[in-house]
Amino acid sequence: VNGKRRHNSALVNTDSKIGKGTTPVDFNAIPVSAIKRIEVLRDGAGALYGSDAVAGVINVILDDAPEGGAIEASFGAHHTDLKPINRTLTDGQSSYFSAKVGTALTDDGGFLRVGLEYKNREATNRAGFDQIPPWEAQTPDNLALAGKRNYSLGDGASKDLNAWFNAEIPFGANSKAYAFGTYNQRDTEGANYFRYPDGEANWKALYPNGYRPVSEGENLDVQLVAGARGEWGQWNYDASLDHGRNEFTFRLRDSLNASLGPTSPTRFKTGDFSFDQTVANLDLGRIFVREDDSHSLGFGVEARHERYETGAGDPASYAAGPYTDRPTGSQAGGGLTPQDEADLSREVLSAYTSLSSTFGEKFSTDIAARYEHYQDFGGELTGKIGARYAFVPAFALRGSVSNNFHAPSLSQIGYESTSTGYTAGGQLVQGRLLSVNNPIARALGATDLKPEKSINYSLGFTSQIGSHLDLSLDLFQIDIDDRIALSESITGDALTDFVQQQFGVGGLESAHYFVNAADTRTRGAEFVANWRQSLGNGDLLLTGTWSYAKTELKNVLATPAQLLALDPDYVLFGVEESNTLTDAAPRTRAQLAASWSNDDWSLSSRVSRHGSAKRVFDFGGGYIPTQTYGAEWQLDAEVEYRITPQWSVAVGGQNLTDNYPDKSNEDIYYFGNLPYDVLSPIGSNGAYWYGRVRYTF
Repeated sequence: VNGKRRHNSALVNTDSKIGKGTTPVDFNAIPVSAIKRIEVLRDGAGALYGSDAVAGVINVILDDAPEGGAIEASFGAHHTDLKPINRTLTDGQSSYFSAKVGTALTDDGGFLRVGLEYKNREATNRAGFDQIPPWEAQTPDNLALAGKRNYSLGDGASKDLNAWFNAEIPFGANSKAYAFGTYNQRDTEGANYFRYPDGEANWKALYPNGYRPVSEGENLDVQLVAGARGEWGQWNYDASLDHGRNEFTFRLRDSLNASLGPTSPTRFKTGDFSFDQTVANLDLGRIFVREDDSHSLGFGVEARHERYETGAGDPASYAAGPYTDRPTGSQAGGGLTPQDEADLSREVLSAYTSLSSTFGEKFSTDIAARYEHYQDFGGELTGKIGARYAFVPAFALRGSVSNNFHAPSLSQIGYESTSTGYTAGGQLVQGRLLSVNNPIARALGATDLKPEKSINYSLGFTSQIGSHLDLSLDLFQIDIDDRIALSESITGDALTDFVQQQFGVGGLESAHYFVNAADTRTRGAEFVANWRQSLGNGDLLLTGTWSYAKTELKNVLATPAQLLALDPDYVLFGVEESNTLTDAAPRTRAQLAASWSNDDWSLSSRVSRHGSAKRVFDFGGGYIPTQTYGAEWQLDAEVEYRITPQWSVAVGGQNLTDNYPDKSNEDIYYFGNLPYDVLSPIGSNGAYWYGRVRYTF
């Protein structure tokens, strides 16, 4: 953000197939109203930006207008025909309000820009009619729920409060002090599997008709940056201090700990998670010009401190009560125990240099090198070399080669959680994601995670044809050794008995942990074209994009001897998690967007195509259901009218054709309850319509 490294989330992504096992930046914590523009560097950039920049960098530039402001309000909802239940639904009502204003602080360019946002989104539900799984007790109370919507499939309810500021104050002859920050407080809800009235996970004294636990999340995300930049003799400098923090508290309601009996609490806190990152850096740069050549030389040093902490849940959330024939821990996610708590920190020191040169009007080069030393993983030298040659003013060829070093995140090392899944027979089981430092994980073959090392190659061209058309095509290959991913879920009586005998921990029915799963190679291409044209009394812009990426696995991690000794059929990294890295995301995406505007009207539309994707489950016992979801199209459009120079109104919609992904087959749709998979890029909510009012001043 504004060129300064953003902190990651405290949570590991374990519930979504796309990006599973990663600790991403939370883009929703960056207010939309604060964004001036977004820059994307698509080459490997670890030598310039450090660990994580394996495939490039996204730089969000904040609004820096020194005067004026805007107030905006919008409301929208999903309105859709849900074919699995043959009903028309309106849900997911979303309201949004934002306000921002800027003021000049000095006569020579100082400013303060501040903003506030509030977002509220209601839940959506695309679940089907329950057919009652056959392994559930076929009792009158259970069977009475057949044909009802007992499950929830869709987006959970959420509320967001965002605030931000961006400021600069000149000082001295040629320097500026700057500061910016973002704040996000989000409360979310998520649905879980339904527990039937006569199931072992229920006490009818508490829930006579069964229950569906609701997960609650309390998320706090803050970034604050302060620094100074300017000229120091013939050198430019930029010195800054950057602190970011993300903290998350998991809670449950409408749940219980069945082992505690009918007096069990129904609300629980299951754990606290936090990640802090503090970065101090100094950049120096200078430009040298000699005849037709120019050279931009840069140096920098950076110190980064990271800390990751987790806190235990309520004692009742992990307690093993007196009813030993019932599941222990809170349903839909047992709490972290004091033994599961993590407190990890490390220091990262970096020194880097870059040289960008132009030789005449046709040829330019970029060279960069960085040495980065991790307290826990040692040091590594990374580099990048790139070149661009313009054969003619309208056509240029470009390419680059870079390598990168990516240490495991502290979250991947220390994160633990308990969740609920289902087996080959469909029964609900409690499973745990164990940290690689957990003694149970070690006994199951876990080892210390190794850093990922990568090489990124790219080659492409860019062309400007006349004043109307520009286009670019880039080819890339990214090789990553020791790719970090989650293992398969290890299930079965052999696991349960082993953990009970060796560690005195009962009821562990499923376990997995992080591994250096395989070496991967991703090859792909990206194409972008723009056509600009005056049309009528306005301006037309047509943009077409197409991308392709295919990931292949090499040197897949072998199953350790510890697991094979428990059960020779165990596989540590197999078809399900291989699918996560290779075929779960569409290989191709394409989009055609058109926009036209004049002083009064703005019209825009976008047609997107997402290629097919494949879903693979491994339920054990040779039961590996698979489904390929076909390519899908989506149409979005918006019309905006400016009533006055200050007031405007707009109406629009996303997925206007109310398109849905393919329905899941009988192996995956969980007896009618989950007709759509979470995999599809177009989601499973159907059409969304909205209106907006904006006032600018």
